[in-house]
Amino acid sequence: EVQLVESGGGLVQAGGSLRLSCAVSGLTFRDYTIGWFRQAPGKEREREGVSCISNVDGRTKYGDSVKGRFTISSDSDKNTVYIQINNLKPEDTAVYYCAAATVWGRRCQTEYFGFWGQGTQVTISS
Repeated sequence: EVQLVESGGGLVQAGGSLRLSCAVSGLTFRDYTIGWFRQAPGKEREREGVSCISNVDGRTKYGDSVKGRFTISSDSDKNTVYIQINNLKPEDTAVYYCAAATVWGRRCQTEYFGFWGQGTQVTISS
């Protein structure tokens, strides 16, 4: 059974930092692309991911709104993908989901991803 489990969310003041983790099991980690997506309160999940990383060759992509503040990384020994978020803003408040895809898509978008975690809540206070 494929499982993706997010952790690391919480309540943080604006300007602070968080590191979210996505622990993956049930698939061959090195063969997959892992993406992070978010869903703000009262909105649909964003089609464009905040970031994606290929465990095949290490390629990364970032959404325009998070470039320079978000850093994605992958640890194949732990089958875990991390996303470091710095200089948090109130508009970063959302449930953050990680997802797995067998392909490296032209864009980091939801349609490429077939396996999803349950999400972790990130709330930024101003």
